Amino acid sequence: MIILGIDPGLAIVGFGVIEKGKYKSEVIDYGVIRTPKEDTLPVRLEKIYKGMCELINKYKPEHVALEELFFNTNSTTAIAVAEARGVILLACIHNNLKLFEYTPLQIKQALTSNGRADKQQVQFMVKAILKLQAIPKPDDAADGLAVALCHSQTNLLLSGTDIH
Repeated sequence: MIILGIDPGLAIVGFGVIEKGKYKSEVIDYGVIRTPKEDTLPVRLEKIYKGMCELINKYKPEHVALEELFFNTNSTTAIAVAEARGVILLACIHNNLKLFEYTPLQIKQALTSNGRADKQQVQFMVKAILKLQAIPKPDDAADGLAVALCHSQTNLLLSGTDIH
């Protein structure tokens, strides 16, 4: 099964594509979709939408796993990221993909067995589980892989929220 993991953002959307086999998961690709801050919000959202459609067409994932948004301070940033997340969801729905979302706590728990793990612990586990030579860069790409791994290691019938 091909899983596309997404770490939503407006400036940077992290993604990780893995293939879940019977006994292990392997990396197919990872990276980021970037939008310049000089662009208007509608143009940035269009770039994210088009970037998502390109990823979907290239890798043909069976499932897409997204990190749920969690903001407790900057509501302006939260709104912009939520709008970016909306176009990500739209690209997935337009391509008839099965969507699942996970909280940061669920992702940390799935990868480290500790819901309070820090970013470095999660990144170390991404590297270890996928048998990579180095931690994926930038951090957003590693986060996209973490979301995909969370989905691959979670009982799909009982955990995660299917949003499609």
